Amino acid sequence: MAIGKSAGRARGPRKPLEADLGFSWGPLNSLLLGLGVVVLTAGYVALSKGSTTLAPVLLVAGYCGLIPASLLLRGRNEESGE
Repeated sequence: MAIGKSAGRARGPRKPLEADLGFSWGPLNSLLLGLGVVVLTAGYVALSKGSTTLAPVLLVAGYCGLIPASLLLRGRNEESGE
């Protein structure tokens, strides 16, 4: 039997196709994420010291404000990915 292509021919590694989701990460996103991590750390430190007022405020600000903002904000000059 004749085979059209050589069976011993190795293929190179394929690059995975990346879909453009319109997500761009800029310096503002990094700043907000870093600030969110600092606020969360301060919240957990305050929680370990026994704070019942400051710790929840810091944790809510970090988890519900800064971290989502760092993921959702885009630059003003960039086009949307749609």
